[in-house]
Amino acid sequence: MAREYNRNPAVVAALSPEQYHVTQENGTERPFTGEYWDNHEPGIYVDVVSGEPLFASVDKFDSGSGWPSFTKPIDAGHVVEKRDFSHLMVRTEVRSAYGDSHLGHVFTDGPRAAGGLRYCINSTALRFIHLDDLEAEGYGQYRTLFAKEEA
Repeated sequence: MAREYNRNPAVVAALSPEQYHVTQENGTERPFTGEYWDNHEPGIYVDVVSGEPLFASVDKFDSGSGWPSFTKPIDAGHVVEKRDFSHLMVRTEVRSAYGDSHLGHVFTDGPRAAGGLRYCINSTALRFIHLDDLEAEGYGQYRTLFAKEEA
């Protein structure tokens, strides 16, 4: 059975003030303060609102920016990129496709060997699911991303 992802108003209402500010009001957490910027555990990161899988630890790297940084999303269909003209600059905003949560921005200064992109994402917009918990949480199909780590 396929998992459904959607923007659940009850989940939005239950967000912490910081989660709400970041995901619903296009906010940004302070660098080096988020729960996941320095997380090195294996697993996936899902949208805190919809639960849709967004990024995997196998694609995470230390960008030095203070935010979790990834070279690519798990599934490009789960992220939407939009032009962002705020703060007197042109950037590309990243939002979750089903939850419509503001996640962060994508830049072109990522590792060249991995495609050159840096998805700079707010920890507050994410929920981390450890590799050991993927099955129990309903994300077992993503274990294949970690085949090298488990071998």
